[in-house]
Amino acid sequence: MFESAEIGHSIDKETYEKAVLELREALLEAQLELKEKARFPVLILINGIEGAGKGETVKLLNEWMDPRLINVESFMSPTDEELARPPQWRFWRKLPPKGRIGIYFGNWYSQMLQARVEGDIKDARLDQAINDAEGFERMLCDEGALVLKFWFHLSKKQLKGRLKALEKDPQRSWQLNPLDWKQSQVYDRFVRFGERVLRRTSRDYAPWYVIEGSDEYYRSLSVGRIILEGLQAALEQDSGRKPHTRAAPLMSSLDRRSLLDSLNLQLQLEKDAYKEQLAIEQARLNGLMRDKRMRGHALMAVFEGNDAAGKGGAIRRITGALDPRQYRTVPIAAPTEEERAQPYLWRFWRHVPGRGQFTIFDRSWYGRVLVERVEGFCAQADWLRAYGEINDFEEQLHNFGIVLVKFWLSIDKDTQMQRFKEREEVSFKRYKITEEDWRNRDKWDHYVDAVDDMVDRTSTEIAPWTLVEANDKRYARVKVLRTINDALEAAFRKD
Repeated sequence: MFESAEIGHSIDKETYEKAVLELREALLEAQLELKEKARFPVLILINGIEGAGKGETVKLLNEWMDPRLINVESFMSPTDEELARPPQWRFWRKLPPKGRIGIYFGNWYSQMLQARVEGDIKDARLDQAINDAEGFERMLCDEGALVLKFWFHLSKKQLKGRLKALEKDPQRSWQLNPLDWKQSQVYDRFVRFGERVLRRTSRDYAPWYVIEGSDEYYRSLSVGRIILEGLQAALEQDSGRKPHTRAAPLMSSLDRRSLLDSLNLQLQLEKDAYKEQLAIEQARLNGLMRDKRMRGHALMAVFEGNDAAGKGGAIRRITGALDPRQYRTVPIAAPTEEERAQPYLWRFWRHVPGRGQFTIFDRSWYGRVLVERVEGFCAQADWLRAYGEINDFEEQLHNFGIVLVKFWLSIDKDTQMQRFKEREEVSFKRYKITEEDWRNRDKWDHYVDAVDDMVDRTSTEIAPWTLVEANDKRYARVKVLRTINDALEAAFRKD
């Protein structure tokens, strides 16, 4: 869920300063319209890693917009008056009125995370706090509020580097505070529980936005643009004007760097090394599927990727290691009339394997946030809502003991073109190439944006995405097998 926030996005000062001029003007215009109409409030929740630029960014927002129309609230330890009332009371009474913007530090997420990291509450209490937060935000949004939630992120390495740099700089060492050092000590627990909270509470009506905090220019413009787009969309909807609908990313990269761009597609395996490693991993998989501990689990493998990325070949190397009675492959195409009459996930629910079984999905429920989104086969509200529904579904699978492994096989455009031509020229491969493949290629950039959003919002601790460098088929096949084997062994170790 935090992968794209650790890529190392950056923009130069000249680009930043030029963009800020346009952004400030647009933010002020939207803020003025918000004030004049006074039909809904805006609530911005600030959370994340200490030292990731939360305070600096909010300070800039006050400079870019009219600070008289912004209420910044910081909720520290509750007072005796607050302790005498329900926990949410302290937040209720500080809510911004219609036409104004409220920014909350130390909000309900900050407090539930701090309590869980420090051991003051257990998982059951955290789950209850999450449910309470969801209900509260649903109520606010039903009443018309615009709720934007930000998680400012730094990798563990980035956080340690920042602390060391500040400590050595006498002119900036004053910026360090005890919370920064404490964060570095509990970083792994904080991120683990934070990912759980984000996974459970990112909804279409109140989504989370993960902000990379290492580059101040990139960070500031990202937050400003998200707020602007949220305001503009809400004002359009409130006015009765038709909101913009587009197959665009939820928050596109300012420097056009994506998760897929970060992959090294030149990775490859020589033929002899491939044969050796393939045999090793296939033997591992065969043994793991026969292990008695498999009786307490099921296995699901999801394959998505570019057209001609080699999904079928990777699947065949998996099934080649197994008895046909041990697995089932489910190819996913357009839904039937029977499936259209049911909730979207219904056609996948009925293929969930029982304990000891293995189901392979060639395409999957992610079609809603990929092809259906890009091609406009469903409404924007439907694919936005799908992220939360998918995370809930996968959490249910995990809680039942199902090991879920998800693959995106990635190739570059040149490799895809080469494989398309090969399919057209080879008779027994010609059936693999269709007009739809060529149409999808024309929308390559739209799919890149959709994949970035998909990974950002559904790559979780319990069901992470594995991005597979697939220009070299041999490398991809071995990586897929090894990832499945590692996931099974990790599940067995927890038994």
